[in-house]
Amino acid sequence: MRLKFAWNAGVATSVASGKEPVTGLSLWLRLLGAGPIVILLLLIGVLALSVPMFFTPRNLSNILAQTAVIAVVALGQHLVILTRGIDLSVGSNLALATVLGALMFRVNDNAFVVMATMLAAGGAVGAINGLVYVYGRLPHPFIITLATLSIARGLALELSIGHTTMRGMPETIAVIGGGTTYGIPNSFFVVAGVATLLFVVAKTMVWGRWIYAVGGQPDAARRMGIPVNGVIVSTYVIAGLCAGVGAVLLAGRTEAGSPLYGNLLELDTIAAVIIGGASFLGGRGHIGHALVGAVMIGVIRNALNLLNVNAYYQLIAIGVIIVLAVQSDVLRNHLEGRMRVLQAARVQ
Repeated sequence: MRLKFAWNAGVATSVASGKEPVTGLSLWLRLLGAGPIVILLLLIGVLALSVPMFFTPRNLSNILAQTAVIAVVALGQHLVILTRGIDLSVGSNLALATVLGALMFRVNDNAFVVMATMLAAGGAVGAINGLVYVYGRLPHPFIITLATLSIARGLALELSIGHTTMRGMPETIAVIGGGTTYGIPNSFFVVAGVATLLFVVAKTMVWGRWIYAVGGQPDAARRMGIPVNGVIVSTYVIAGLCAGVGAVLLAGRTEAGSPLYGNLLELDTIAAVIIGGASFLGGRGHIGHALVGAVMIGVIRNALNLLNVNAYYQLIAIGVIIVLAVQSDVLRNHLEGRMRVLQAARVQ
């Protein structure tokens, strides 16, 4: 009781002085906000000391190349989750895009035409998800994106004419997806470019503020005149386009298209967003969160591979990390609620 009284007295003193109260609660919030980055840096430090091969330039380049597809698709998934949505179709969408790109390559070997085909395929599936969810008045996007997950995978298998791998991609796409510049994978620059574009758009355009408003309080956003339906559809279109970009990177790295690509990619991207600190409750998150989460997944898997850990245990490790990330989100919501109560008391 004495400690509780002293803590409240400290808050009251800060309020009386007109300063933002600095309490153990606010410190916890700051730590939770920076938690994913801090954990990633600590993880890299520990692995650099304990795994000899980890911190070599070649291995770091491999991590960047291996996480590029997850990272770029997670950027689109992040926008969807900001609006309290989810896109389960991104993996099948990517597979379908690579198959269509491989088919286009057979009739037209122009790299830009092949890339445009993959991007258009990804964007089309994303548009279907958004339009059916919003204007079909579905109770949750889980339904339509689960449906397109199955439909897109089935189309990819049908169009691949019995081939699990369709070899051949234009040289330009191979360089983008599998080449390096000064030892850095070119796919890293693509991810950085997409992330920068989305960051600038989200932070400097009204559309970006609309996304946070729709995710935070959709009913209030509608009363304010924000085009909620259009904002939601746009996030699914962008998620589809990001899947198309991921298809270009993966097809370039393997120089092939396949209906088997993107298996469980939807889970990896959702995990990346949540591990990075975004919330399923919507309205909170940062583009960098998805990148941090994707790199964390890549680092963990790379380290487990270097340590010859069974692939099944790798899945268990990722699952445990997701649970811990979600629990951190629940704790953060509780602490933020406490902070709002204190701030309301301060105003009074």
